[in-house]
Amino acid sequence: MGYIFIIIAIARVFAEIFERLGYPGFLGEISAGLFLGVFLTSMPREELNLLAELGIFFLMMYAGLELTPEEVHIGGKKSLPIYILTYVLMTFVTLPFTNYTLSHENLIVGAILSVASAPIVLRLSRFFGDDFTHIALSYAVISEVGALVSLYILINFEVYHLSYLGLIMELIKDGLFLGALFGINYFLNVKHKVLIIKGLRNLKSDEAVFGLVMVLSTSIALLSEMMGLHFSIGAFVVGLLLHSDLMGTKQYKRVHTIISGVTYGIFAPIFFAWRGINFETEFSVEVIYFFVLVYVIRILLTMGFTWNGNIQKAIARASGIASFGVLGLLVGELGYEYGVLSEHLYALASLASILGMFISTTIGKATSEIKSQDDSGVDRV
Repeated sequence: MGYIFIIIAIARVFAEIFERLGYPGFLGEISAGLFLGVFLTSMPREELNLLAELGIFFLMMYAGLELTPEEVHIGGKKSLPIYILTYVLMTFVTLPFTNYTLSHENLIVGAILSVASAPIVLRLSRFFGDDFTHIALSYAVISEVGALVSLYILINFEVYHLSYLGLIMELIKDGLFLGALFGINYFLNVKHKVLIIKGLRNLKSDEAVFGLVMVLSTSIALLSEMMGLHFSIGAFVVGLLLHSDLMGTKQYKRVHTIISGVTYGIFAPIFFAWRGINFETEFSVEVIYFFVLVYVIRILLTMGFTWNGNIQKAIARASGIASFGVLGLLVGELGYEYGVLSEHLYALASLASILGMFISTTIGKATSEIKSQDDSGVDRV
């Protein structure tokens, strides 16, 4: 138990330091994990891994709360083509590491290298413009869900020797499951919206609201796991379904505040620090060159898709979408544990994820300072 308090305390201290430096707090929590991994060598790994899984559960639910199904639908129309092309290119650039033979490893690393970080997207959103924020968030969600789905499909295919017909049936089953959830949401939104709002109002304590949300979210997460999807996808769907149109603005803010407090007060620091503690990589000129190539491709590709004539805004938008993400570390770790990802490619993908998050945030920070200088110059004029 003492390890948990130590990890949370040090992670929050690092997060505060990074926030004061203008970086997202979760980068500080990851850095705390990198630091703690050197000194805390005899930790209860099973217990901490369970708490870290609760971290991704709450983080995905919180990400769902930031969007509505309609926003994902609208933003997805523009972000999905960017994601597909990015995934194809990222898979292609990994071919030299598998002797130019396309394998499941290329597909997994391609998915990891295509991820965007939702927290970094939110941090840089003020430079995007309102019309692009939903697109960037939709990309982050699509890329994170896509990475998890790709991993679990390839695990079933490679480890459990699923046939092509079985794979198609799995995809159909997953599609029907998600379609049924959104269908139920639409029915409730049309027929029973007032009843739901009244029911939530009758719950006087925040603990009761949290308990109700947890029963719903864990049930759908369990069903998601039974369907062959990662449980965090079910958690994200729950967050997506609990939108203000269904619950009313006041009750939505109530749920949002509760989930935000639980997520970033307890479980997110453990998840981010645990990713840092488990971080493994290798440093070589080859790996650094590879990262530079990947990052430049992602930046130029996104700028080409989102160009609006403003170079500063285009760079900010591109750095947000090309921000990689902590989920890439999780996917790489799971792929390595299941034996579908080699140690070399796991190390390569992990380093790219860490460097990408830091560099994208640094670019966003520089963009912020340039914008502030421009604004102050205009004020003096």
